[in-house]
Order: sequence, then C-alpha cells, then structure tokens
Amino acid sequence: MVEQITAMLGLVGVLSILCQWLGWKLRTPAILPLLLCGLLVGPVFGVLNPDAIFGDPLFPIISLGVAVILFEGALTLNFSEIKDHGRMVTHLVSIGTLITWAIIGVATHFIMGFGWEMAMLFGALVVVTGPTVIVPMLRSIKPKSQLSSILRWEGIVIDPIGALLAVLVFEYIAVAAEPTSHILHSLAYMLGIGLGVGALAGYGIGQIIRRGLVPHYLKNTAVLTIMLGVFVGSNLIQEESGLLTVTVMGIWLANMRGVDIDDIIEFKETLTVLFISGLFILLAARLDSQALLQLGWQGVALLLVVMLIARPISVWCCGVGTSLTRADKWFLSWVAPRGIVAAAVSSLFAIKLEKLGIPGAEQIVPLVFLIIIGTVVSQSLTAGAWARFLGVKAGSAQGLLIFGASKFSRELAKVLLSKNIPVILADNNWDNIRLSRMDNIPVYFGNPASEHADNAIDMTGVGRLLVLSPYRQLNPLVTFHYQDFLGKTKVFGLNNSEANSARHQLSESYLKRLCLFGENVSYARLASTMAKGGVIKSTNLTESFNFEHFKQRYGEGALPLIYLQDGRVNLVTGTLESLPNGIELISLLSVEALAEAQASDELKAQKEPDVEQPVLNG
Repeated sequence: MVEQITAMLGLVGVLSILCQWLGWKLRTPAILPLLLCGLLVGPVFGVLNPDAIFGDPLFPIISLGVAVILFEGALTLNFSEIKDHGRMVTHLVSIGTLITWAIIGVATHFIMGFGWEMAMLFGALVVVTGPTVIVPMLRSIKPKSQLSSILRWEGIVIDPIGALLAVLVFEYIAVAAEPTSHILHSLAYMLGIGLGVGALAGYGIGQIIRRGLVPHYLKNTAVLTIMLGVFVGSNLIQEESGLLTVTVMGIWLANMRGVDIDDIIEFKETLTVLFISGLFILLAARLDSQALLQLGWQGVALLLVVMLIARPISVWCCGVGTSLTRADKWFLSWVAPRGIVAAAVSSLFAIKLEKLGIPGAEQIVPLVFLIIIGTVVSQSLTAGAWARFLGVKAGSAQGLLIFGASKFSRELAKVLLSKNIPVILADNNWDNIRLSRMDNIPVYFGNPASEHADNAIDMTGVGRLLVLSPYRQLNPLVTFHYQDFLGKTKVFGLNNSEANSARHQLSESYLKRLCLFGENVSYARLASTMAKGGVIKSTNLTESFNFEHFKQRYGEGALPLIYLQDGRVNLVTGTLESLPNGIELISLLSVEALAEAQASDELKAQKEPDVEQPVLNG
C-alpha cells in the first residue's frame, strides 16, 4: 500500500509538470490540460482513485494545500496599491464582487434549488477569476493596454477577496449546522479566533522579518513553517477557523510597513504552482463524470447567468464614471474565466459540508467545475475574435523591458519615456531600483524571469526585451525565459565577451543574438562611458544633417543605440553602415565625442565671417 501511494504521488507530480509545460507550449491556461489529465487518469481510465488510495490522509493534504494557496494569494492584497490600478479595478474588486455574488447566489437558489446558505456559498466561490487563467489568455488575445491592465489586476486582487468572502460564508454555514450552539455566539467566537490569531501571527512574522531574527536563507522556509503551524493551531482552538486565520495573516503581512515580502511571494508562488497542479489533478480525478451530466439544463442555465448576466451587469455598473468606452465594457463583460482557487476551495468545503450533512454539498464541486470548464474554454476560444470585432486589440508593441537598471539604462529610459515609448526597468539590485523610482521610471524589483514577475510586470505595450545587466549567470535565464514569451527575434543582449570563460560556456545560438548596439559593445564599455561623463542624446537626422554629418561631428566616440521612425522603435544591432534621413537617433556620446563636437563648433564659428550689425536710428 505504501508503495502504491508513493507511486501515485510521483505520478501526480510528473503529470502536473507535464500539464504546466503543455499549457505554456500551447499558450493556454494550464488549468485546461490539468483538468483533462485529471479526468483521464480518474473517472475515464480509473488509474487514479484519490479516495481509495490516500484514504483519510487525503483531507489533510487538500486542507494544507488550500491553506498555502490562500496565504500566498493574501500576500498580494496590499490595500494601498489597489487604488493605484485605477478606479475600474477598485470598483470591480469591491462593488463588482458584491453584485456578482448576489446575482449568482440568487440564480443558484432558484435554478438549482439550493438553500440560501449553499447558494450564497456557491456564489462566493465563483466570483474569483485569478491570474493563473487571466495572464495566459491575455498573452494570446493582446487587448489594448488599459483593458489588459484592468483584467490582470482584477485577477490578482480578487483572488484573496473572493476566498475571504467564501471562507466567511462557509464559517456561517458550519456554525449554523451545529444544533447545540447559538449561531451568533459561535460565529462571533470563530471570527474572533480567525481574525485575532491571524492578525497576531501576521504581526509576529512581520517583526521577525523586519528585525532580521532569522537568516536570509531560512526566511522563506520559516514563514511557510510558521504559517502551517498557525493554521493547525487555529483549527485546534476552534475547528474550521484555520483558513480564515491564514488569509488574515497574509493580508496583515502584505500591508505591514517596512516588511519586504517579495522573496516570500516568489517562493510561495513556486510552491503554489506545485500545490495547485497536484491538487487540481487529484480534485479532477475525484470528480464524478455522471455528477456533471446530472446537472443537466439547470447547470447550463446557471453557467449562462454567470457569463451573460452577472458579469455584464457588474462591469457596466462598475464602469460608471470611468473613461472606458462601450467597446471596452463589452470586452470586459465577456472575459472573466474562473480558476484553480475556486476548484480547490470548493472541493475542501464540499468534503467538510458533506460530513456535516448539508443538503446540496455533493453538487458544489461538479457545479464549480462546470463553471470553470465553461468560462475558460468558451472565452479562450472566442475572446480574441471578440476583441478584433470590438476594435480593442493592441497595436504594435513598441515598448521595452530592460533587465538591468544601471545608470546607462536609467538615462536611456528617461529619453525614451520623454518620447512616449513605454519602458520598464527590472533589476534585483535595490539601489538601482531606488534611483530609478526617483526618476519616475516604471520598475520591477526582483528576477524578471520568476513566476511573480509574470503576474506583476504589466507587459501591455511592451514587445521587446533588452538584457543590459552585469549578472552573467542570470542573463541567459532571463533571455531564454522571454524568448518563449516574446519570441526569439524580440530579445536582445550585449556582447559581453569577457563572459566566455571555461566556467561560463554559452550556446552558439545564444551568442549570435548578443549584438545589441554593435558587435563589440559590452556592459563594461557602456558603464565605463557613463562613469566618465558620457551622455545619452537624441538627434534628428535630416538632409542637411545626415548620418555622415553625425559621424563627422562626434567621431568614433558616438555609439548609436536606437532610432525612432514613423512611431516605431528600431534597435541598432550588429554592424551599422548607414541610417536613413527623417529619423530621431538616440546615441551614447562619450566625453571625447562631446569634446570633438565642441571643438568642431568653435572651429566653424571662427571660419564664419563676422556679420555687421545694423545701426538703429533713434
């Protein structure tokens, strides 16, 4: 039996990674291959029966996995940042959540015949969208920048809000099912434990991080261990209070001043990918295909209410007073796929509610999976065409993501931003990020090739990556990561020839793409030029002052970088022979080039004859 459990766990792990890879390869939400895989190994072929194989330990496995997922989602809920994402996002995650919850809850009561408590619980479970399904969809749809930003941040922020709402409704149902307890007294006690222990634990973890009481290499592991311990301890004090506790703990930690949780979020996201993938296969394998079919027309009707009534009403109500057009609102009304969080939380609640004997608990999971399948499949297939029909597709992405926020990158970014070219600087050096923020340059602090970066960096309008960092080991990782995302022809790097040592052997195909700004331009050359007083300057090339004149004026100390032509950004790569007229050339001018230009101007002034000034008669 032990060998069988070990084999099944290994199988689930391998399948989860394969499904994640397949989702990445097909540029679709990973939830689709995970769902299909779970159904195939579960009810279709009977290879995996989680209840029979894992037995009683299955519930703790799901419970701990959901706790990690909710805690990681809560860490992203920083209240001070919500308003920074625009009025529409703020409305959608507040007013929109309540509208969607109410409409779906009422529809579930009348269409499915659920009691009001179960109907409102189902409504709370399916208000969440989630970045794990939104981000891959947006990459293939490519709507205009504002719409992409709204949908992405709605998915990130609404995850913990929807989960918290579902937990609160579940707590009420669990308390109300106890015949010997007073509902209000028991609910108040449970909420008190969840809110109190969660806030206290969040504050405690925050103090540990702020004061550096644990070494850096233990910080992520310590936070995870403490979180799981608090989850278990809260359940021991008051049964079913653990999920509320870890959600509150994550929210408290996210909003605590002076606490850097970026590393924790990145670590938790890596862990959450494993938990989500494995859990979803297990949950899909537990799904009874007959239960899905038995939902019948009522299930389809409820799906249509979710997609065609609840979402549009929510969007149009939240859009009042915003700058969104009718086409924008209609696009947002269609795109709201449900994600893995809804499936994981609903499965856990269903197990608990079935033990309590709550009517309708056995239908919660198949109904949630029906909503997930219906929204993800239909919207993935049609959202691109819908965006084209409405005219909300983004144009050619001319923006740049620059990895490495050195002085050169900051000065280049300032020039480009002044020309209305979107630029984002990414770096894991805090000093560089701090200086970039002081110059009002959009930044990302951390590894841009991380899962956290995929969700946090707003890539709308950004079509190319420039690798301008001194991090020799990280540069290839970032390069290959964004080649998969943007395409091989959209990623450029410097020819850091000093990196070609025996210890840092790079592939020939990678080295061929290291020709940004010229064949022999390295990070060291750029940094040295800037340190000696070099400047980045924009010059208009015309018939009277063409590229040949430019070279004569500045000499060999001028390094062309980028030129703008007809609203398009063109990067200088390889050997540069000539440039057309009618462009705006951005170049790096060394101290020698500036001195040569000044000398040229002085010589020209000396050669020009003095012009006699006219005498004005008074």
